[in-house]
Amino acid sequence: MVVCVCNAIRETQVRAAARSGCLTACQAYRSLGCQPKCGQCTVVARAIIDTERAAA
Repeated sequence: MVVCVCNAIRETQVRAAARSGCLTACQAYRSLGCQPKCGQCTVVARAIIDTERAAA
């Protein structure tokens, strides 16, 4: 699933960023070499990060 259309970031990338220690959407995006643009995706990215952190 595409999480961020502006940056073409997929759910798997956000999950991997969370597993590598990113705690926020902005940290995850920075780790992928970009930043949120319109911001609509940050809520979804945050939910994915929270899910990954809870599973750890």
